[in-house]
Amino acid sequence: MSNPIKLNLKTELIPIALILVSLAASFYFYTNFPSTVPTHWNYKGEIDGWSSKAFAAFFFPILNIGLYLLFLVIPYLDPKKDRYQQFAKVYHVFKNLFVIFMTAIYFLVGLAGLGYSVSVGSIVPISVGVLFLILGNYMGKIKSNWFMGIRTPWTLSNETVWNKTNRLGGKIFILVGILLIVGIVLPPAIFWGLFIVGIAITVIVPMVYSFVLYKKIEKK
Repeated sequence: MSNPIKLNLKTELIPIALILVSLAASFYFYTNFPSTVPTHWNYKGEIDGWSSKAFAAFFFPILNIGLYLLFLVIPYLDPKKDRYQQFAKVYHVFKNLFVIFMTAIYFLVGLAGLGYSVSVGSIVPISVGVLFLILGNYMGKIKSNWFMGIRTPWTLSNETVWNKTNRLGGKIFILVGILLIVGIVLPPAIFWGLFIVGIAITVIVPMVYSFVLYKKIEKK
């Protein structure tokens, strides 16, 4: 069976290199971490959760490997696997982006575990904001499939609804990304309130839009 997304050294170099670096770092972290390591922060950026050094050292690299393998397997599982060739470059961007993001979060937690002063409450929202900006820029280029993009009964039933809804969703992702990046200067309570509203808009607006657009097209 041919691969719908055509793997090669160019497409896989970044995620594989980052995974190998994370695995190497995990043994260093395990050796140098204290017995308990901060692994969770509240909306104020204050530590409110701890884990064993083994969990903190090895969980994220293992999770990253699982995420990477999932991206490799998904195209084979999708009934619309033939569509992946039409947005293969975007698929690789998404795959690499998520591995980069997970690796960055892992090293952020690792530095905190080693005792370095890192502003998790600022770095994580900004990182998520950048993630949203990049995802939003590419969402309109995703073709209809069962795993990526904005999937509602109406987008999956009509190609026009899919294209227009994902383009709208991409714009919303970009706006939420900007909000996360520039909103970090706001008081934490206000910032996270806006973040929750932004996520709600990201979920609800495209869903409602796809339904309305589908009904409009159906009537015609």
